[in-house]
Amino acid sequence: MRKSVLEQLSLTPAPIDHVHAQELMAVGVLLDRLPAAVALVHDDLSIRHGRRVDPAKGRDGMAAEQVLRVAILKQRTGLSYERLAFALADSNTYRRFCRLGYEQKPPTKSALQKNVKRVSVATWEKINQMVVHQARDLGVEKGTKVRTDCLVVESNIHPPTDSSLLWDCVRVLCRLMKRAKRAFGLQFVNHRLRAKRRALEISNATSKEQRKPLYRDLLAVAEHTLEQAQQIAKQLGDQNTHDMHAMLVSQGLIAEIEHFVPLANQVVSQTERRVMRDEAVPATEKIVSIFEPHTSIIVKDNRKDNHDTEYGHKVCLTAGASTVVTDVVVEQGNPADYVLATKMIERQQTIFGQPPRQASFDGGFAGKSNLVQIKALGVTDVVFHKRRGLEIAEMASSTRVYKKLRGFRAGIEGIISFLKRGFGLERCTWRSFDSFKAYVQVSVLACNLLVIARRLLPAAG
Repeated sequence: MRKSVLEQLSLTPAPIDHVHAQELMAVGVLLDRLPAAVALVHDDLSIRHGRRVDPAKGRDGMAAEQVLRVAILKQRTGLSYERLAFALADSNTYRRFCRLGYEQKPPTKSALQKNVKRVSVATWEKINQMVVHQARDLGVEKGTKVRTDCLVVESNIHPPTDSSLLWDCVRVLCRLMKRAKRAFGLQFVNHRLRAKRRALEISNATSKEQRKPLYRDLLAVAEHTLEQAQQIAKQLGDQNTHDMHAMLVSQGLIAEIEHFVPLANQVVSQTERRVMRDEAVPATEKIVSIFEPHTSIIVKDNRKDNHDTEYGHKVCLTAGASTVVTDVVVEQGNPADYVLATKMIERQQTIFGQPPRQASFDGGFAGKSNLVQIKALGVTDVVFHKRRGLEIAEMASSTRVYKKLRGFRAGIEGIISFLKRGFGLERCTWRSFDSFKAYVQVSVLACNLLVIARRLLPAAG
């Protein structure tokens, strides 16, 4: 029978028989077995402004368990903090997973962000290792057969060009000086509009000859803005005031100007070298964002006719036969894969207490010295996707084992794709290098918990 209108709705929510709810319930069970993880998060939440505070004092905040589960849920669903706040207010399943009571007011987006960001990267890494050990204890992952590869996680920046970086410098410094003018009446000449016009003209120019005079004018604007910003910072520091609020505003503006001035100077310097003097600036001396200055330039293919450049950080990860990611390391700069192979196996030895029996790597890790060093650690079979002058008999005990490990290595490409599509590991949206590393660790943590939960669900059923 089908009615046109329901006269009365049910007073109780209907039971949810959905695979997503079952997975979250299984993940919750895994987290319940890790009270030490909650204790680590609680310790981080008890630190404010670099000093420990008494958690028993002050108004009630989010519990450590709630913060841990919120971070995992965010990376699992890919929701922004704003959408996550709505989901926690609307979804009984998400509220149950995050341990929010029926009558408890859901946290706001700012409360979610502040609490999650207070958990340190060291804590997330320790919790990740706890989960890997739990996978070993449950028989999901033995750690005897591993595969290692690298991926690039992008920083949350726009594609860098010299003109856009100069425009960023001018507009940010002008914004800070405008605040100083509004609060303290300090005067300056605002060249923001002129800089914007020059940046647009450069982007629309069709030849190097057209761009060069435009760059010359944009550089002059940027240098004049830098001089004004330094003068404003000095005037703010020379002010004598007994107004505590004014003093705090002044100190905040000085700190921000002093943060951006060196970055802007670096942008001006590299633009003069690249554009005006036609000098090749090494990647290690470049800055590609004044907002995320830690960002590295990653060239994936060094062939001149076919290169792909990304802006972020190289992430080296190791996964086992169960697809559980047993280790992940965020690298600074763009180190060659070759120099990372032995380090990743040594870390496996630390995590599991013994080296893996078999290890498989991408071709970029291949090398005679790596083969010798890894085998010296106790690894029986060490296979590289590309042999690079190595014999099969040197790497594996037989041709059959060599072929199987080469095929086994290919599976990590699927793991990387899963992390990118399902856990936001294609682009990091958190600011600062420490937050970048924390973002990667939380994404891997959410992935590992889901993989273990899916392995245990059929058994539970």
